Amino acid sequence: MAAPLSATMLEARDIVHRYGAVVALDHVSISAARGEFLTILGESGSGKTTMLRVISGLERPQSVGALLIGGEDVANLPAAQRNCTTVFQSYALFPHMSVEENVAYGLKIRGVPMDERRRRVDEALSQVRLNQKSSRRIGQLSGGERQRVALARAIVTRPALLLLDEPLGALDERLRYDMQTELVELHKTLGMTFIYITHSQEEALTMSDRILLMRHGRVEQAGRPEELFDRPVSRFAASFMGFENLLPCHVERKLPDGRVIVSVAGRVFHATTVVQDALSEGGDAVLAIRAERFAPADAASDASNLLPCRPTERFYRGKYIDQRAESDAGPLRLRVWDKATNFADFAAVRCSEADCVVVPQ
Repeated sequence: MAAPLSATMLEARDIVHRYGAVVALDHVSISAARGEFLTILGESGSGKTTMLRVISGLERPQSVGALLIGGEDVANLPAAQRNCTTVFQSYALFPHMSVEENVAYGLKIRGVPMDERRRRVDEALSQVRLNQKSSRRIGQLSGGERQRVALARAIVTRPALLLLDEPLGALDERLRYDMQTELVELHKTLGMTFIYITHSQEEALTMSDRILLMRHGRVEQAGRPEELFDRPVSRFAASFMGFENLLPCHVERKLPDGRVIVSVAGRVFHATTVVQDALSEGGDAVLAIRAERFAPADAASDASNLLPCRPTERFYRGKYIDQRAESDAGPLRLRVWDKATNFADFAAVRCSEADCVVVPQ
């Protein structure tokens, strides 16, 4: 009787890699379940692309605790012998070949018979909705169509793991949105494990089952999209995930269930945290609040979670309006989707306990 398949498709433990004196991966460990859409998110230089190259075999790390794909130890295997395929931002398509020839190339060099090649190429092109353009040359395609060709060429070999290195980076904004939806649908259709690299929090939040946020060669935070969006564990994670207001605060009390009471410029705020053990009563911390979570309030009130302020500049952003304000805690940023709101009429802002997140200083 065959052994049951492992629920884990990728397991990388204690990976260390350097470029000279620069530590690109500092004892990084990651895993991905079968069929998972895992995104590795981070700014330039965070180590995310290096991690992808180590998984694919394009980089040999200085040390590795374990590197398994589908339960197979691939730490010492060359890239060609690993059951994974990479889609690059540049697509790396052959301009002298047709769409069909590009997609069939990987099968051809593997010695797959012609009839089987044709069947699998037709299937892959149908999955990316390009079966009507199989005879076109690459130069006759749009940017989005070229990206689909690169995807078809990657999935036609049926790898256990599909690695995507910022594949939408060269596309314009509208096309990027469309391709995000198509990638999610393709992932569901294939049931394949995707490892996706990006610096865009919007891409990560839209497509992922789980996100790894990297910083300086380490994993800063890992979790579901809503966890990174609403419950950052550090000042960096809060800033990177779009918390525009990072206000200095003083920890007054730590309460059960991850709640905490802090003071901000002499005002009391009831907030939440997922790193309560990293906070000390009587110590300093940072209160993180998203711009859209602030609401106008009456400055005369002495209620908690209220901060007096003075509105300043106002910026029209099309879909919304960004409003700046000054407070004793420092500059504030507010975002309002109702363009009719008159910010000049208020002298304070408030927010709910659930929208106030405390992170270590």
